[in-house]
Amino acid sequence: MSRKKGAYPYLERDVSWMYFNRRILQEACKPDVPLLERLSFLGIYSNNLDEFYRVRVASQNRIVEWGEKSGVKEALQAKKIVKQISRLYGKYMRDYEETVHDVYAELARHNIFLINDTQVDDEQRRFLSSYYHDRLEGLIVPVSFSSVKYLDHESDESIYMAVRAVRTTSSGKQAYEYAYFELPVQSCGRFVRLPDRDGRNYIMYLDDVVRCSLAYIFEGLEYTGMEAYAFKFTRDAEMEIDDDRRNGILQKISKGLKSRKKGAPLRVLYDESMPEDLQRRMLSKLDLDKNDTVLKSGRYHNHKDLMKFPDCGRTELKFASFPPIRRSALDGEGSILDKIRQQDSFLHVPYHSFFSFIRVLHEAAISKEVSSIKITLYRLAKDSKVVRSLIGAARNGKKVTVVIELLARFDEESNMVWAQKLQEAGVKVIFGVEGLKVHSKVVHIGMKKGPDIACISTGNFHEGNARTYTDCIMMTASRRIVRDVVQLFDFIEKPYIPVHFKELLVSPNDMKKRFVSLINAEIRNRKAGKPAYIKAKLNHVTDPVMVEKIYEAAEAGVKIELVVRGNCSIVTDKLPENCDIRINGIIDRYLEHSRIFVFAAGGQNKVFIGSADWMPRNLDNRIEVVTPVYDPAIKQEMIRIVDYGLRDVRQGRLVDGTGENVPWECANPLPTGSQEALYGYYCRLEAEESGIG
Repeated sequence: MSRKKGAYPYLERDVSWMYFNRRILQEACKPDVPLLERLSFLGIYSNNLDEFYRVRVASQNRIVEWGEKSGVKEALQAKKIVKQISRLYGKYMRDYEETVHDVYAELARHNIFLINDTQVDDEQRRFLSSYYHDRLEGLIVPVSFSSVKYLDHESDESIYMAVRAVRTTSSGKQAYEYAYFELPVQSCGRFVRLPDRDGRNYIMYLDDVVRCSLAYIFEGLEYTGMEAYAFKFTRDAEMEIDDDRRNGILQKISKGLKSRKKGAPLRVLYDESMPEDLQRRMLSKLDLDKNDTVLKSGRYHNHKDLMKFPDCGRTELKFASFPPIRRSALDGEGSILDKIRQQDSFLHVPYHSFFSFIRVLHEAAISKEVSSIKITLYRLAKDSKVVRSLIGAARNGKKVTVVIELLARFDEESNMVWAQKLQEAGVKVIFGVEGLKVHSKVVHIGMKKGPDIACISTGNFHEGNARTYTDCIMMTASRRIVRDVVQLFDFIEKPYIPVHFKELLVSPNDMKKRFVSLINAEIRNRKAGKPAYIKAKLNHVTDPVMVEKIYEAAEAGVKIELVVRGNCSIVTDKLPENCDIRINGIIDRYLEHSRIFVFAAGGQNKVFIGSADWMPRNLDNRIEVVTPVYDPAIKQEMIRIVDYGLRDVRQGRLVDGTGENVPWECANPLPTGSQEALYGYYCRLEAEESGIG
């Protein structure tokens, strides 16, 4: 019997996120994960938490503090969610600190010693003295707590040291003075490697290097004692975008970035051994309220820096290298554009080299057969080869149009700089659509003769991401898909013009409606006795409409199998036996990022890939693109990626809404993790295609 709308269980997005981040922590706990990779997972866990508090917890706190009568229900729900997050945070933090302790102990067993300021010997002190005068001197300028009202100009990306200094008065009494300073991590890194000795590697936190240098920092002030304790805080990262239409978008973003830097602190961590008098002075400068999180913690903060822990040349303590594969069938000899026009092709980065996509843009930039290039950009690498190709194309007389999203969170400043460089080169730059983020990843290459080319990706055209995120890029000259891509760019440039997409699923136009239609078709096929199932690989599933449709399909007998990396609002823990929903969450060396959708379609297997997750923001508030895959070979490869994920018992965890994250089980498990299995498969396939072996 079908249920009423809203009767299905729904797990709040932010609680689900805490369960996801715990899966990362579980990887750091695994003894079979290489030691330095365990450190990296600890860093990822910490970095994720910082961003989560800056964005999601900040949003919930704003709802709690809204104060409008019309929002009482929402405020109560937000308060409940914040309470759940705080409870889980405390629980997981204990596990986190135990894991850090265990990993450091294991480092010592491998002759990598992390020592503090109390453990250095005379020889190491002489090294640290030289290090201070060579690298640190002049970078640290203490500020008296009594000289500032609030720390509202300090960055929450930094670590700070609170100092209590002792001065002996003429009468012999001790008087305390209090100051703070920022650790110069950006200039010196978080870890300092001391000289090796007797086959041992010695490393110090910059925090402890500075503690050893306090006498130099406060030299000449005649203090008789000094002690320093770390603290950090996390601000609300939501920008206050000015709605004044007289301001251009660049000015709005610039103004918004300035407001972010002044966002209210909402989480504070400090060394639990910090004296109470110093605690009071530090906390009084952060303008906190009752909804903010204040936690005593360990000696060190900003564990995101563990992602850059010195490897000391110990490659055996890291994952074995998976060099990206150059697909000879795609980017061997001859024109890569001609190959795409003859046969659809795909890349699955980082297994395949992102260079193949760069080569597409490079050839388009210099080919006399190409008349125009259009592309949507969301995030860009620091020294972007993508942008270099686009600038080169413009200088070669091509008509180049770039849609760049200035509201890509935390990349706004970088994207503004790139936008200006592109404009200076003569590129037509479009700053998205007002009120809608352009999150799609699409390229159109206009040819002077013959069919044009379209590239549609599940992830950013970003060289750095392409080394660590799993994403699929489909390259095609299919006229029906290319036609819709052309219409997409017309829609972005003139969003007030009605447009109908025949092939592409485009949000906010009709993507949700068409996904619902595809699910409804599976329900009808199941009732008609035809093959009916849904398999998908996504980052997040939180859209209430999509969640309810999945429950509805499962209740009708449609088999649902999902690979979901992050947030998942579907609760499968106590569903009726006739509801077959299974969800695997995979954490491994690469961040799972591709979005692939497979519908049985009565035995035809309809396959789609694109930029959208099943979240309200993707389906309702962004311009997203999902494309059908028609090439039989590429369809099979997309299905393989999803199936490998569903067979991954080594890295998979059962996502059922409980947060237990128990190991994934299946009837036909892979002998390795899905990422290792895919890389091995692509290596064998390339050997066959190139005639090697």
